[in-house]
Amino acid sequence: MRTVSEKKRLALKNIMNENGIISALAIDQRGALKRMMSEEATTEDIEAFKSIVSEELTPYASSILLDPEYGLPAAEKRSSSAGLLLAYEKTGYDTTKPGRLPDLLSIWSARRLKEQGADAIKFLLYYDIDEPAAINDQKHAFVERVGAECRAEDIPFFLEIVTYDAHIADSKSKAYARVKPHKVNGSMKEFSKSRYEVDVLKVEVPVNMDYVEGHGAEAVYSEQEAQAYFKEQSYTTGLPFIFLSAGVSAEMFQETLRFAHAAGSNFNGVLCGRATWKDGVKIYSELGEGDAREWLQTQGKQNIEALDAVVQETASSVMEKIESNGYN
Repeated sequence: MRTVSEKKRLALKNIMNENGIISALAIDQRGALKRMMSEEATTEDIEAFKSIVSEELTPYASSILLDPEYGLPAAEKRSSSAGLLLAYEKTGYDTTKPGRLPDLLSIWSARRLKEQGADAIKFLLYYDIDEPAAINDQKHAFVERVGAECRAEDIPFFLEIVTYDAHIADSKSKAYARVKPHKVNGSMKEFSKSRYEVDVLKVEVPVNMDYVEGHGAEAVYSEQEAQAYFKEQSYTTGLPFIFLSAGVSAEMFQETLRFAHAAGSNFNGVLCGRATWKDGVKIYSELGEGDAREWLQTQGKQNIEALDAVVQETASSVMEKIESNGYN
C-alpha cells in the first residue's frame, strides 16, 4: 500500500473544492482545438481563446487543465481560487505506426512544469488492453517513467486513459460499445498497480450512453447491465478517479453522471472540456473575442455551473477515498 506525501496532499487540495471533489475545467486541446477554430488559426488565436476561457470560467471551477505549448498565458489569467494541472504529452499520436505510442513534450519535464506553477502533472495515454505485449510493454514502461519523475518531484500524477480497439476504427460505433466496458475497466485495473505511481485516474465512463436502453436510439446494454459496469469500475481501483467528458454535450454528460451515481459509482469528480466551452469556439472564430467572451459569461457560465451542481450531488471526496483505501 502506498502513502500520499504531505506535499501531494496539499497539491491535491489546491485542485479540488472544499468538499474534496474535483470539478475541473479542461482546455489542454491543441491539434483538436486548432481544427475546431480553422487550420488558419495562429498560435496567438489559440492562446487568446484559452485565456478568455480561463479568465471567464475558472471562477466556477476547482482547477483548470492546460498545456504548456499554448496554455501558459491562460494559466496566468485563471482565478486565484483555481488550481493548475499541466499536460506533459505531445498532442495526438503517430498514425503511420501501429499502437498509438505516446511521447512527451521534448522541452518539458515534471520539474519544469512544476516550476510553471503546476499543482499536478497530467499525461494522456491511448490504450488497448488487448494489443500485443510488444506494444503495451512500451506503454507500461513509459507510464512508469512518468510516475517515477512525478514521485521525484513530489507532485501528483494524473493519468488520463483513452481506450480504443486496434481493430475497430470508430470508437462511437455499436461494435466498440460492446467491448468498451472491458477496455475501460481493464485499463483502470492495470494502471492502478503501485508500480505506475499514479495518484488520480482520469477515465472514460465504461459504457457508451447512446447505446444504453432508454437513453439512445439503439440498445447494446440494458440499464441493469450498464449499471453493473459502472459499479464494476469502482471496484476495479482503489485510486481516486474522475470522468472526462469525451466531447459529449453538456446535457448528456450531466445525465451520465447522474446515471453513474445511481449505479453506485464512487467517482471523485470530473475534468470537463468541450462539453463546457466548445460552442464558444465558432463564435470566437467568426465574431471575435468580444462575442466569445459574452457567450462564456452567459451560456458558458451556465454550462459549468449546471455541471458543477450535478458533480456536487453525485461525486465523492478524493481525500476520503485516500484515507479509507490508501493506494494499492
